[in-house]
Amino acid sequence: MSHHPSGPTSPPPTDPPTGGPGNGQLAVVGGGVIGWSVAWRAAVAGWSVTVFDPRPGRGSSWVAGGMLAPLTEGHPGEDALLELGSESLRRWPAFAEQLTAAAGRPCGLSAEGTIVVGWNAGDRAELARTVAYLAGRGRLVTQLDDDELRVLEPGLAPALRSGVSVPQDRSVDNRALLAALRAAADRAGVRTVERAVSDLDDDGVRGADQVVIAAGTGSPTLTGPLRSTGALPIRPVKGEILRLRARPGAVPGPRHTVRALVHGRSVYLVPRSDGLVVGATQHEVGADTTVTVGGVRDLLADATAVLPGLAEFEFAEHAAGLRPMSPDGVPFIGRLDDRVVLATGHGRNGILLAPLTADAVLADLHRSPLAEVAAAAPGRFA
Repeated sequence: MSHHPSGPTSPPPTDPPTGGPGNGQLAVVGGGVIGWSVAWRAAVAGWSVTVFDPRPGRGSSWVAGGMLAPLTEGHPGEDALLELGSESLRRWPAFAEQLTAAAGRPCGLSAEGTIVVGWNAGDRAELARTVAYLAGRGRLVTQLDDDELRVLEPGLAPALRSGVSVPQDRSVDNRALLAALRAAADRAGVRTVERAVSDLDDDGVRGADQVVIAAGTGSPTLTGPLRSTGALPIRPVKGEILRLRARPGAVPGPRHTVRALVHGRSVYLVPRSDGLVVGATQHEVGADTTVTVGGVRDLLADATAVLPGLAEFEFAEHAAGLRPMSPDGVPFIGRLDDRVVLATGHGRNGILLAPLTADAVLADLHRSPLAEVAAAAPGRFA
């Protein structure tokens, strides 16, 4: 059974705005996917850009699965996040094309969609509720019977007899993306300073005409001096991921991103050129990035339950990162005052929302706010 989208879709984005060298000095605090996307696009638009980060490209963006999945991440009550994610996903093909050309290297965007499965009756019932929610929002979701499921992903466990295809939800290799963004930014003249910025009186930031805060879980510290808003309500949420590498003779990994509910736990398997990423746990434990035995055990157990052939893969990496979560899951994108623009609090959707966030920040820098990000207004909890 298929449900097709209704209503108009947004036109593809235009090329990044360009401008002369007179736009001024821009400081971007944070060197993850959001910070680098903003820095690259701002430099193309004529800003003189400096990125500040103690470990550029090695934060939560480095640990991410790279899913571009507004639909399969969609949940009832998160309508604003679904709309933001869908709008950004529409911008992703043009963003990737422009980035690849600017960087001189691929950014890792996959053409394949997503398959979603539920392990037991309770998992399938939860999946059915998500499908009903998406269908009610006019999104394309296609029910798959056993034969259709095997055609798309023959390596799935025999116990999985049905599923859902979500062809719009794609993925990108997060590390290829980071490398492409860094290369494009370097080519555009962005300067990188590898150190932390603790407040907006920092020597490197004080002289900038405009400041973009894209520092993830470190953003509330930076906005503290802004008395009109106080500290941002952003908290760290820990997520653990694994990387598995294909070995000669092993059953091939999945071609699509596979998302599953296994005894109520969510697991995703995202293909990479040499294997796949398995994630992700979610724990409210403060700023703890320790990889736990329980996290690794659950991810491996759920992944091999869904795709038994993964038992023959090499265990290549485990890592944990901190998602910067807002109270409603929606990021903070927009102007705080005449000098400071926020681009932070993206939670589990930073990579998905990078194109829209970059467009919105550039619009704010040029004093023409983007209506599509109204739900992400920084002052909504003031």
